[in-house]
Amino acid sequence: MRAYLNLFDFKQKVNYRTEILAGLTVAMTMIPESLSFAILAGLSPLTGLYAAFIMGLVTAILGGRPGMVSGGAGATVVVLIALMQSHGVEYVFAAVVLAGILQLIVGVCRLGKFIRLVPQSVMYGFVNGLAIIIFMAQLQQFKITTSTGTAWLTGAPLWIMLTLVILTMLIVIFFPKITKAVPASLVAIIVIFGIVAGLGIDTKTVRDIATISGGFPPFHIPSVPFDLDMLKIIFPYSLVMAGVGLIESLLTLNVADEITGNKGNSNKECVAQGTANVLNGFFTGMGGCAMIAQTFVNLSAGSRARLSGIIAALTILLIILFGAPVIERLPMAALTGVMIMVAIGTFEWISLRIINKMPRHDVFVGILVALITVWLHNLALAVLIGVIISALVFAWESAKRIRARKYVDEHGVKHYEIYGPLFFGAVGTFSEKFDVQNDPVEVIIDFKESRIADMSAISALHKLTERYQQAGKTLHLRHLSADCIALLKNAAAVIEVNIMEDPTYKVVQD
Repeated sequence: MRAYLNLFDFKQKVNYRTEILAGLTVAMTMIPESLSFAILAGLSPLTGLYAAFIMGLVTAILGGRPGMVSGGAGATVVVLIALMQSHGVEYVFAAVVLAGILQLIVGVCRLGKFIRLVPQSVMYGFVNGLAIIIFMAQLQQFKITTSTGTAWLTGAPLWIMLTLVILTMLIVIFFPKITKAVPASLVAIIVIFGIVAGLGIDTKTVRDIATISGGFPPFHIPSVPFDLDMLKIIFPYSLVMAGVGLIESLLTLNVADEITGNKGNSNKECVAQGTANVLNGFFTGMGGCAMIAQTFVNLSAGSRARLSGIIAALTILLIILFGAPVIERLPMAALTGVMIMVAIGTFEWISLRIINKMPRHDVFVGILVALITVWLHNLALAVLIGVIISALVFAWESAKRIRARKYVDEHGVKHYEIYGPLFFGAVGTFSEKFDVQNDPVEVIIDFKESRIADMSAISALHKLTERYQQAGKTLHLRHLSADCIALLKNAAAVIEVNIMEDPTYKVVQD
């Protein structure tokens, strides 16, 4: 029976069965990832699970859109490895609190809107890079720890692992053709668990990663000296963690927007991420951000509301408190198969189909962002480089497009009608369009289809005015918008231009 409910501030119908089953599936896929990254950072496995619970619950309730899933993500935890090694876990908790405060400031100041500056080519590179990372991370499950280090599985253990992984993937692919009432990922996990348990198959389980039993997250004030020296130590890590977390979360929000067809609230998501990380620092969690793989699992399972995220978080807490003996017996092959399918679903295959139709610079940016994401696991750096390159390309292309229409009116006055924005990249081309020596004594530059954008443009106008003055001629500026006039007046101490008012024309301001 389908039941419906209006939850929180989103006035939408909620399918209880779909949301509960999606939440259970998400919880199963979050556990191994949170454990793995906690161990990688040298932290207690429980700090990863506590982060999954706290991040998942807080962001599900307060986040910027339903359906998104947050937890103890590797993107943010990797930032803290060096701090953990140099100063210990208490400084890590303090850094997580400060990162949360920084994220709260971004949300309160409504700066989340700047995610709109990320071009589609960067989005493709980001998502494709993450898909490759997710897939490569699953290959670690085909290794075994020995007394001399790690080695690849061989013989029967390898074939058993491969068979179970492939079977899991086949269930995920074909079960939706039978029914979509139950998430295929959850069915796959249950079936593989039953096969392994029923046949007594010896294969890698969650217990081989770590034990996950414990109590409720304890309240704990980080045991660090509250002084300026401590702040100097943790601030760089907190700043990078906050930036990486917000970039990954807001990009995940954008991807989820495209899948669901409705828009989330980026500033609200920043506040939710910050709140969750502050609580993480005070309740011994390793912190985190949005998890794109688990978000895809959730949305693919049919979730479109906040309930699934709440169910996933509460399930993780119940597993910590009571269900560890059962969950520790889950075959890693089942979870690996699910995550490989997530990686396949995450990859933007359309980017390969349209690669020959995209501008060359967009192709270059997309590939570069993906490579940086895969090689350095530094999402913030990858996105930042992609945005900078895209901005420079845009500036270069815009600079080449500035043009001027020239004519002399019946009074012998020469007009230059400028098309395109006048900014630092265009001032060279702009200045070349004027014939100062051969122009009449009075010249008008018409900015009806242009605008003065920056100090470079102002300086170019000042130099052009001086050139005409030295030639005994007068230069007027016409049809300037109010903001352009204000910009010129503010720079009056360093430039000299003649602004011509047109009583019959007013420029509409933004």
